[in-house]
Amino acid sequence: MKTHVFRMFCAVAIMLAACAGCAQYNGRTAMFEEDTIKTAGGELKITLVGHGTLMFTFGGKIIHVDPVSREADYSKMPKGDIILVTHEHSDHLDPQAIAAVRKAGTQVLLPEKCASAVTGATVMKNGDTREVQGLKIETVPAYNIVNKRPSGQPFHPPGEGNGYVITFGDKRVYVAGDTENIPDMKKLSQIDVAFLPMNLPYTMTPAMVADAARTFRPKILYPYHFGQTDTSELVRLLAGEKDIEVRIRKME
Repeated sequence: MKTHVFRMFCAVAIMLAACAGCAQYNGRTAMFEEDTIKTAGGELKITLVGHGTLMFTFGGKIIHVDPVSREADYSKMPKGDIILVTHEHSDHLDPQAIAAVRKAGTQVLLPEKCASAVTGATVMKNGDTREVQGLKIETVPAYNIVNKRPSGQPFHPPGEGNGYVITFGDKRVYVAGDTENIPDMKKLSQIDVAFLPMNLPYTMTPAMVADAARTFRPKILYPYHFGQTDTSELVRLLAGEKDIEVRIRKME
């Protein structure tokens, strides 16, 4: 009897350990990694959904970034107060996922190129700043300089995509979208947390991400949207930058 109880106890302990850090949404356990950042306005919870998809929880509000159905079952995710879309590619813009987490009063912000896909959204152009439900949101250009299609067209042409800087309390969080280490990015300052894409041929190499990070110096750097790229190479490149913490999460 004692052996049976001990085995049951061990099984429960293993289950609990496996779910440590999981997010609970509508009774469903989603295996998303989560980090918490302390700000002057309270805790910012970052849910790392996958690929280019994120969710922020702050001050009782939910902010979805590039919600797409291939990364999560959005019928079971929290409704969003704010939804940010970086550009029109299907791994970032999914009208069905947006509809699933929309509610009365949800504000959807997106580039003009995406406006026809989502009714009632607000267009933000590169360089715009807007206060939305108490949060300051700034847009940063997102585009390619080096990586292009066989036709010579950049995978992400200038003027079509947005990166976003969101201010949570006293912390500035930069979500770059699909981009390279462009001059606009290097002009950023006082970035506390940065999400930089790192996969070829569409965005950046580890060397490009390291170059950008050394320039605008985020305190915490998450490579995301990295596909099969070896993230350890970025860690190696930035090993000497003691004031930049590189955090590797499951964001293929």
